[in-house]
Amino acid sequence: MSTRALAFGAIAQAYERFRPGYPDELFGLVTTYAGRPVRTALEIGAGTGKATRLFAGRGVDVTATEPDAAMLAELRKTVPANVTTVRAAFEDLRPGKTFGLVYAAAALHWTRPEDRWSRVAALLEPEGVVASFGGPFRLADAAVAESVRAARAPFLESDEVPSPDGTAPEAEMQWPGTELQRSPLFVDVRQSVVDRRLTMRAADYVGYLSTVSAYLQLPPLRRRQAYDAIARVLPETVGISADLTVHVARRRAA
Repeated sequence: MSTRALAFGAIAQAYERFRPGYPDELFGLVTTYAGRPVRTALEIGAGTGKATRLFAGRGVDVTATEPDAAMLAELRKTVPANVTTVRAAFEDLRPGKTFGLVYAAAALHWTRPEDRWSRVAALLEPEGVVASFGGPFRLADAAVAESVRAARAPFLESDEVPSPDGTAPEAEMQWPGTELQRSPLFVDVRQSVVDRRLTMRAADYVGYLSTVSAYLQLPPLRRRQAYDAIARVLPETVGISADLTVHVARRRAA
């Protein structure tokens, strides 16, 4: 897992406060695809437990893995008793126990691509399900978005994470579905979108930006200047388009 990924630990409390949770519809989509009760799951890069709470709160025994101690400390404050926490990067997990579901919430792009899918497959029960979900967090008003882009430009060209395999934004199948389709280890790759619209106070939107990796790579003074420049052009409240693109696939039967 990259150094950029581990930067989140320094702002774990902000991550918990300003990042939105995940809707019930997401749980229903994954479990309907599974076609059988999902009793056990392993979560890759659990962060402060936003997705952990969704799955564990509906009876799934979740093993939440996360390499950063500060993020795990936040997670442990709020998750139910059916969550086991493991401080480890995905690449450091050793095959042994298998799960009905392996999932990642806006975290899979931090994992090493060379053996990503063989590692996932080794952690899944026969015909178990892998799920990945996430998506861009964008200002819904085009004029506000342009004002923010202009305010950010002296500091950052873009604050979004590019597709790890270079898939174009307009392509029908997005990453990681593209990789799953190419992998001989998985079948029945599906892509769905869960609509998510939010309204935030301007200060909370800037708080969200304080958890985005692109800003965390800036020197502290430049980072503060970027936040201040953006805050100056924001209205009191902003609408957010935060649709979740969900990919699911099934481990190929031996």
